Amino acid sequence: MAELDPIQVEIIRNALVAAAEEMSVTIWRTSRSSVVRDILDYSTCVFDAAGGAVAQSTAIPIHLNSMPSCLREILTNHIPLENWHEGDIIICNDPYAGGQHLPDIQTFKPVFLDGERIAIAGVLVHHLDVGGGAAGSYDPNATEIYQEGFRIPPLKIAEAGKRNEAVVKLLLRNSREPVNVAGDFASQLAALDTGAANLQRVGRRYGPALLKAAMARIQDQSEAAMRAMIAAIPDGVYDFHDFVDDDGIDRDTPLKINVRLTVHGEAVSIDLDGSSPQAKGPVNCTLAMSLSAVVCGVMMALGTDIPANAGCYRPITVAAPEGTVVNARSPAPVANRMATGHRIVTTVMGAFDQAMPGTVPAAYYGVSYAYAMNCFNADGSRQVYFDLECGGWGAHPEEDGANGFSCGLHNVSNAPVEMLENTLPIQFQEYGLVPDSGGKGRTRGGLGLTRAFRLEAPAGVFAANLERFKYRPYGLAGGEPGQPGRLTLTRAATGHVEELPSKVARLEVSKGDVVRLQTAGGGGYGPPGARDLEAIARDRSEGYVTG
Repeated sequence: MAELDPIQVEIIRNALVAAAEEMSVTIWRTSRSSVVRDILDYSTCVFDAAGGAVAQSTAIPIHLNSMPSCLREILTNHIPLENWHEGDIIICNDPYAGGQHLPDIQTFKPVFLDGERIAIAGVLVHHLDVGGGAAGSYDPNATEIYQEGFRIPPLKIAEAGKRNEAVVKLLLRNSREPVNVAGDFASQLAALDTGAANLQRVGRRYGPALLKAAMARIQDQSEAAMRAMIAAIPDGVYDFHDFVDDDGIDRDTPLKINVRLTVHGEAVSIDLDGSSPQAKGPVNCTLAMSLSAVVCGVMMALGTDIPANAGCYRPITVAAPEGTVVNARSPAPVANRMATGHRIVTTVMGAFDQAMPGTVPAAYYGVSYAYAMNCFNADGSRQVYFDLECGGWGAHPEEDGANGFSCGLHNVSNAPVEMLENTLPIQFQEYGLVPDSGGKGRTRGGLGLTRAFRLEAPAGVFAANLERFKYRPYGLAGGEPGQPGRLTLTRAATGHVEELPSKVARLEVSKGDVVRLQTAGGGGYGPPGARDLEAIARDRSEGYVTG
């Protein structure tokens, strides 16, 4: 192995992170749709020559933790590394081949220097619409993946530098927003070129051998840091469970997410056995999705700044029985997999609270509030308004939870209402915090948000994939749960306010109708009025448990 010193390793690590960040900036500056340009629903990552994650941008954990799983699946079962050549780009959005859900299109480009593969650049972008039964490709009524949109198995979208335009045409023909999706896809491929150029510059400066050694050292350092953090946790077995409201089809049946956390020395195992069977509706997770959520939950519970790469994952093992909502079998629908993914995170964090009392925050809002409106304009054109919202963060033992804070698993930005009103036939009526929506406690849960908009087009069709309307974000150590979410539709013709469920499909909306979303607040921490962690410890020792 080439000789390395710590300063060189840190310089190379930061250079690789910078390469990932420049890919991210390329997408931000060149993308077209609001979901990519404003919400920032995309991620970029640098892998070593064998496919191990080394560096990533400050983006979305659910993407970044799952991209390695997708790449590993492609290399193992579809396109082995010996068939990756200079100028190739591999594409996939198939959840049953390592993907997330169909709007998330993943692309990978091998990076060569003087004929030798030195790295792989990866970019994942959530595209505005890839077809299926609802605008935005989030159909709450889907009962199989074939209803959810255009499905791309692992294949080469470019080979030896020549792009396969037929695949691009197929994608765009299946989208309700071909112009925006075409622009975002071009941005995605441009980001791969940016990443490849920067990685080649790093390779030229240090040489392939030194770069390879540094990448291995970077991953080993993260593994060592993660193991040291785990070693400080008392050995033991810790159980916790939480619930998804429903799958959108059987509205009377909650879905249990069960976690058994085992801490042994420098490693942890997470067993999801006991979770509900896979659902008829689209809240299912594939194994790759659940693995990603578990890693996110572990990192959030530990609350430490360890450089995220393949080394972080090595001390973590996950078991998820096949045929359950956390490891669904094909062709189960998965469009709203984030409902279950967020719940895996909060359940993992709840288990860590049993292991490390007084350090883990209460439950955050725990859902990507995804909704879409298919707007039918007077001139016959159509536009898709797609948005994501957040809610209140759970209270920490030492301070209140953050208000209206996008965090954790999805980490998205907010779309400015001015930008949306300028490009879409909608007008916002309300956007602010929901008073008293955070759970009460010694420290208070963060407040949820309210967002209301009026349709200005002659007609529209609305769909929503929401959560936390029934099972509120739990409090810890005697803290109260946060307030639940709420969705209403006010009809312009009558003034009547309709209470809507958390999952809505194909709801016809007329001009002047107002959709109003209220998101959940975070859970509180500690009994209201309590002032010290000793009191919390006494409550815990006496068996007082919430959540």
